[in-house]
Amino acid sequence: MAESYNLSEQDELIISLERNQALEIIMNSYGNEIKRLIYTYVKNEADTDDIAQEVFVTVYKKLHTFQKQSSLKSWLYSIAINKSKDYLRSWQVRNRNLMKRITREKKIKQPNLKSIEHRVVKDEENRKLITQIMELPLKYREVIILYYFNDFSTREISNITKVKDATIRTRLRRARERLKQNIDGERG
Repeated sequence: MAESYNLSEQDELIISLERNQALEIIMNSYGNEIKRLIYTYVKNEADTDDIAQEVFVTVYKKLHTFQKQSSLKSWLYSIAINKSKDYLRSWQVRNRNLMKRITREKKIKQPNLKSIEHRVVKDEENRKLITQIMELPLKYREVIILYYFNDFSTREISNITKVKDATIRTRLRRARERLKQNIDGERG
């Protein structure tokens, strides 16, 4: 049997409300966080909005099934992560990414002054770090974002992603190592 979780008073209040009211509070409280999380997966604002909408439709439909085995925020994040991963696995996305890669290779063969200027502008330290994080493989990017930017513990991340806690700790360590190598490599 799954472990019971002590919900905060706010979570208890939210889930005790009528679905429409609960959804409105959830969207106001967590909407921007959920959209930022989704964006870290799909890297496209329009797709982020579409997936966020799907997340909140799912929350509306499934709020009564929330089993209080984690915080409401963890439950929302797990839905958002699953929707994002489903989207990334879809045929349309893989096809679009392939077309982008082919187009990018053509551009590399013919250097464009605007792309060179754009790289120079991106020289700020914070932008470099975010760029490095976004370039990590999804399994590493996911734990870095959830751990450092959303303040989840490795146990909470394990519950959200349905991956063992030890695996989460390993991924977090490897992600840090990759970031360090990438940053050190850029500095020379």
